[in-house]
This record gives sequence, structure tokens and C-alpha cells, in this order.
Amino acid sequence: MPIVNIGLWAGRDKNVKAKLIENVTKTVCDTVGCPPEAVIIVIEDIPKENWGQAGKQAS
Repeated sequence: MPIVNIGLWAGRDKNVKAKLIENVTKTVCDTVGCPPEAVIIVIEDIPKENWGQAGKQAS
């Protein structure tokens, strides 16, 4: 059972997340040869102030 964790900056709407889940599930199934029912996708909405890159806060 593949489990995919995706961290995104908070603020994307549910339609964008639904499309992401659909596309990632298809890619995982095509790559590892499993049925869609076996794939779990977890999306974490992370506020920009809780995200750092290159030593700086994203917000």
C-alpha cells in the first residue's frame, strides 16, 4: 500500500487538491502497478510562517 505525503503552503482550494490527488494516484499506480484503492495520499497544509527554505522563513 503506497502512502504519499505532500506538504503544501496553505491556501489551495479543494478542487486543486482533488486534481493533485487524482494525478498522483494515477502516477503511483502506473509506476508501481497497484490499484487506485491501494494508494493513500495525505496533504498537509502548512502555513508559510511554518515553512523555511535557504535559512529564511517563507512568509
